[in-house]
Amino acid sequence: MAPPHGNETDTRARSRRPSRRSLLAGVSALGALGALGATGCSRVATGAGVEGGDLLERLRAQGVVRLGIAGEIPHGYIDRDGEVTGEGPELAKVIFKRLGIDRVQPVPTEFGSLIPGLNSQQFDVVTAGMYITAERCAQVIFSDPDYQMLTAFVVRKGNPKGLNDYEDILREGARFATGTGYAQIEHAVAAGYPRGDILIVPDQVAGLNAVETGRADVFAGTALTVREVVKKSAKAEATEAFATVVDGEEQVDGGGFAFRPTETGLRDAFNAELRKMKDSGEVYRILRPFGFTEDEMTDLTAKELCGG
Repeated sequence: MAPPHGNETDTRARSRRPSRRSLLAGVSALGALGALGATGCSRVATGAGVEGGDLLERLRAQGVVRLGIAGEIPHGYIDRDGEVTGEGPELAKVIFKRLGIDRVQPVPTEFGSLIPGLNSQQFDVVTAGMYITAERCAQVIFSDPDYQMLTAFVVRKGNPKGLNDYEDILREGARFATGTGYAQIEHAVAAGYPRGDILIVPDQVAGLNAVETGRADVFAGTALTVREVVKKSAKAEATEAFATVVDGEEQVDGGGFAFRPTETGLRDAFNAELRKMKDSGEVYRILRPFGFTEDEMTDLTAKELCGG
């Protein structure tokens, strides 16, 4: 995450888009497709015997689709007016309307409950900017990502320890924090940081507080969430975005929408509309108000991020 999930520095000048070859080299190849049919399908009462599933037709008949969100800005949350918004819900509103479904209904839950909730039919799609990883691809099926994301750090003003990547954290013996379920946990461990020493906090706001109060020297999150969270801080700032290096290869994460494994028909129809919106620039126009930049638009596919 993204979930999942504010840097005042202009990251556009230094953001790098690793080659697709390097992206794929860093993804562990799991037997995701073989696991899909065995995970999370036991409670699907309708459409299980229909090739590709029949959820799209049922949603058209109902006129409403339930969106699983995790209350994380800017990915999916309820605003001050009580309306669901964020990059995921706003894209979903447009795409589902074009698929013949006029209304969306938010179903808030904790980030860690999104996949179990999806597979137990508490909602129809996860709309939370969820990072597409091989582990998750063994439990659900994903749309292609609507954005790609680099990592950035929250550090004390002036960055006194010079913490700009994971190697700096290790060299300085810095106290490292990140969020519950964040991909940055595995990034840090891959870089050599002891898992048991990581301070896990609920979200980026708690991470900012940990840095401001001195409980941590650095908090790692997506470049977007880090950019946003430090905007009003007098004690902390954001580093420039960077691509995590795993086994010598630069990595970029991508976030998308998750569907139950049986509902390939709905996922494929959703993907078709998403591709049109990417080609026309509409995805960027929708995501831009939530702090996304052109550097965070992507043509990666879910297949690539799932490990082939």
